[in-house]
Amino acid sequence: MQMPTLVMKFGGTSVGNSEAFQAAAGIVRSARGDWPRLVVVTSAMAGVTNLLLEGAAKAVQGQVDVFHQAAARIAAQHEAVIDALLVGPRREQQATAAQLKQEIGNLLAEFTNLCQAFSVLGEATPRALDALSGLGERMSVRLLSAVLEAQGIPAQPIEATQLIVTDRHFQDAHPDLAATTLSTRRVLEPLLAQGRVPVVTGFIAATPEGIPTTLGRGGSDYSAAILGAALPADEVWIWTDVDGVMSADPRLVPEARTIPVLSYREIAELAYFGAKVLHPKTIRPVIEAGIGLRVCNTFNPQHPGTRLVADAGSKRNGAIKAVTAIRKQSLVTIEGRGMLGVPGVAARTFAAVAATGTSVPLITQASSEQSICFAVPYHAARQVVAALEEAFANELSRRDIDRVWASDEVVIITVVGAGMQHTPGIAGRVFSVLGERNVNVIAIAQGSSEVAISLVVAEQDAETAVKALHALTT
Repeated sequence: MQMPTLVMKFGGTSVGNSEAFQAAAGIVRSARGDWPRLVVVTSAMAGVTNLLLEGAAKAVQGQVDVFHQAAARIAAQHEAVIDALLVGPRREQQATAAQLKQEIGNLLAEFTNLCQAFSVLGEATPRALDALSGLGERMSVRLLSAVLEAQGIPAQPIEATQLIVTDRHFQDAHPDLAATTLSTRRVLEPLLAQGRVPVVTGFIAATPEGIPTTLGRGGSDYSAAILGAALPADEVWIWTDVDGVMSADPRLVPEARTIPVLSYREIAELAYFGAKVLHPKTIRPVIEAGIGLRVCNTFNPQHPGTRLVADAGSKRNGAIKAVTAIRKQSLVTIEGRGMLGVPGVAARTFAAVAATGTSVPLITQASSEQSICFAVPYHAARQVVAALEEAFANELSRRDIDRVWASDEVVIITVVGAGMQHTPGIAGRVFSVLGERNVNVIAIAQGSSEVAISLVVAEQDAETAVKALHALTT
């Protein structure tokens, strides 16, 4: 029988400076008492990935000084942790610190070499950007592993290019879970059997040929879930800088509180509709493997955080648990009397949108079939409208479709709670409280998942709407 196995993931703020590294190491040390098999996944230090990508973008424009400045800032950020936690009077401490600084320097040399190539070519391919954007994680694992070793915890830095196998969809690669399971067990099981703690890069992976890929921004959560499913682990804990999943964004609602328990379906809706705690794709491997999931605060480790449970174990009393907001959206509308009863309009609409590479988070259609309305990111609205006008050029010329247009900036507000669809009065309470605050609802959508109602409001009404709806949470 396999001993209990835990995968822990630390986000960028959880390894943001020397104090955060110290806190993360303390959490690992405490967990080893209950979890003899422990795998740690870490993000890059806070801000590092942004510096890397900004340096690359400026290099393409020929601004070579920016990436050199970024390299210097990243080096200083990592060396500050080394100097604070790893430099000591003993010769072996000095050797470890010197070796780490050399390894960080080598990785930053890769960064500057890539940026130099970008500046010469005037472009950066997705494949090259994947090689560049994972450098922060490659630095972070070396640092966290050394900090653990310095505290008497046997650790081993591992680059996930050895573990997670993906397709060649650079920047947002899709994992091959069967191949990943084989490689993960082959590499990690011997280390776990020796009592070592593998410290694995989040976010990055590789093709079967070993070409580096990434899982999309925020993909370290996904990395932890994939590795948890592959081992398999008993639980996955996501360590961040808040006390679990909150009932609303505390920047908008100061009285927002931690939700103790959420179902997988509820957290999937929250992750999709703007909650920043979990990467949206994290949920799937955890659900499929039947693994427990917790969200905890690195800086308040005694707090129980939020525990995720299967749908069957969740209370389906229709209560509203959380309110989220997705900002910087636009509503695109296709309308015309000639659309009535004409098959294929929706299919052609979303084929045209998909061709632009744009994601659609919300769709609503009038029962008269005379209009289709859907949300897209505000920055993409003009491109989407142009694509639709091209796709329906004949219908527009015949006036079967009157117009295609995009709204000003709007916000999608979503209320989440299991069983709302079958609870009388929930929708009435939602719209009553908004009406009392003079908030106009532009569009409404409820999915068949039963756990969320989404509505669209003007950008200037978003804060009022979130605060009003949060008052309904239980």
